[in-house]
Amino acid sequence: MTGRPGDLATQPQQHQSQQQRQSGRQATGPAAVPGPPVDYRITWPRVVRSEWAKLWSLRTTWSILAATLLVTAGLGAVVAGTYQSGDGDGVEPVELTLLGTQFGQILLAVLGVLVTAGEYASGMIRTSLTAVPRRLPVLWAKAAVFGGVALAVMFATVFLTFPLAQVFLSGTDMEADLGDPGVVRALCGAAVGIALLGLLCLGLGALLRSVPAAIGAYIGAVLVLPEVVGLLPYDVVDDVVACLPSKAAQALMLVGGGPDLLAPGPALLALCCSVAGTLALAALFLRRRDV
Repeated sequence: MTGRPGDLATQPQQHQSQQQRQSGRQATGPAAVPGPPVDYRITWPRVVRSEWAKLWSLRTTWSILAATLLVTAGLGAVVAGTYQSGDGDGVEPVELTLLGTQFGQILLAVLGVLVTAGEYASGMIRTSLTAVPRRLPVLWAKAAVFGGVALAVMFATVFLTFPLAQVFLSGTDMEADLGDPGVVRALCGAAVGIALLGLLCLGLGALLRSVPAAIGAYIGAVLVLPEVVGLLPYDVVDDVVACLPSKAAQALMLVGGGPDLLAPGPALLALCCSVAGTLALAALFLRRRDV
C-alpha cells in the first residue's frame, strides 16, 4: 500500500463528479425533434379504402369480373348470331340478348360470397375485426365497395352486350334499338337487379361464414326454390314467388313485364327489401357472434 489515506477518500467523489460531467454532456446534446402527430383514428373512408385494396388485391376478383363480362357478351352474340325470325316466341329482344346474364349473375354471386365468407376461410377476418373493433363498418364497407364495383361492371356488360347482339339481329323480328321505348330502362334494370343479387350473396356469405354453404343457399333458396314453389296451384303462392329475389330481378330486365311478375317499381322495392333484410341479419350475427 503506497497511496495515502486522503487519496482513497477522494476517489468516490472524483468518480461521482465524472458521472455528473458525462450526464451533463448528454443533457446538453442535440434534442430530438418531434415529428408530426400521427392520426390512427378509424374513419369510414379508411375502412372503405382498406376493403377496396383487399378486393382488388385478389386475382379472383379480376378473373370473375372479366368472366362475367365475356360470358354475358359472348353468349349474347352467339344467341343472336344463330337466331332466326320466329324462333323467339314470347321472348323480348332485351331478354334474348341478355340470356348470358343467367351465367353472369352466378359468377357475380360467387364473388359476393367470397368477399365475406372467403375472409372467414382464410382467417383474414380476425385481422379485419381487430383493426376495426366496432365490426359493423367492415360489413358496410364491404357492401359499399362490392356493390359499386358490381353495378359498374354490370352496366358496362349489358350496354356492351345489347348493341353487339343487335348487330346480328338486324333484319329479324328481334331487331331493336336503344331508343325504343323501355329498352334503356330494361338494360338499367338488368344491371341493378344482378348487382343487388350479388349484394344478397355478400350478405349470405357474412351470415353463414362458409363459401360452400352460402353458394348452396343461393342456388337452392334463390334460384331453385321459386321454380319449385311456383308449381303449387295456389294464387297466394304466385304472389309470394313474384316477390322473391330471382323473380324480382327477372321482372326488372323485361320491357313489357310478365304475367306472373311484378311491375318494375314493386320488383325493385321487393329486391331491395330482401337485400336489406339479409344484410341486417348478417350485421346482427356479426355483433353477437364470436369471430
